[in-house]
Amino acid sequence: MELLLDAVVLGVLLGCFYAAVSLGLSVSFGLLDVPHVAHPAFLVMASYGVFFLNDRFDIDPLLAGLLITPLLFLFGLAAYRLYYETFEKRGSDAGVRGIAFFFGIAFIVEVLIILQFGVDQRSVTASYIGKAWRIGDMRIPIRMLVAFAVASAMTILLALYLSRTFMGRAIRAVAQDQEALRLMGANPVRIKQWAFGIATAVLGIAGALLIIVAPVDPMLGRAYIGRTFCVVVMAGLGSMTGTLVAAIILGVAETIVLTLFGASWAPAISFAMLLGVLAIRPQGLFGRRS
Repeated sequence: MELLLDAVVLGVLLGCFYAAVSLGLSVSFGLLDVPHVAHPAFLVMASYGVFFLNDRFDIDPLLAGLLITPLLFLFGLAAYRLYYETFEKRGSDAGVRGIAFFFGIAFIVEVLIILQFGVDQRSVTASYIGKAWRIGDMRIPIRMLVAFAVASAMTILLALYLSRTFMGRAIRAVAQDQEALRLMGANPVRIKQWAFGIATAVLGIAGALLIIVAPVDPMLGRAYIGRTFCVVVMAGLGSMTGTLVAAIILGVAETIVLTLFGASWAPAISFAMLLGVLAIRPQGLFGRRS
């Protein structure tokens, strides 16, 4: 029972971390219907940007993540514009071709990282990395508490932005009825481009959390494809608070399986839960039936 309790506590913290790395995909895939399979590769790219600033200038990883956020926003604007002009603008089969486009982008990013940093794992240094907080016999890594706090703040801020600001409401509207949005004088393409920029910008902090939690390597993104899509689909497409809850469910499930059955079974949980949700409740836990 003590091991199970430890697994649940660590699972909640791990789930909040999963929420942080999935928020951008919740916007791009959940609200914009863009098949952004390169999301994990962009996440790893952001982690290496944080590593570069931490290694060269001894900047705190979270501050480094904030510093690269504007660059990632501009990168997201350019990436969506290229995707729109090349694929989405041309017809209804853009989704299938878009998957190939983003897979190509993911492989290009991975190769560029290898050429610049090599294939070895990279990590960062900070005062809270490597330390733990003791509660009785339980040891909670402080880096996981940092991930918990930052992920919760990111979820709240993004949810408020999408619900309380004009542009946020426009982003939600473009996912529901683009023609109605045009009649109101708004440009759906520019709104989607802005939203994709935001979805990429949040990877600055998410990438910082990724390299804080564990060392990264250029191919780490492949391990997060299943996890991030599982969280977004299980939450219900476009639900920010649902993303946090779904990520916590996945994190707890992974740590319990890890504790009871071993590490080899844990990676399969995300795919099993994804298939289960699609079979039982395709709209997700917090989604609405169309």
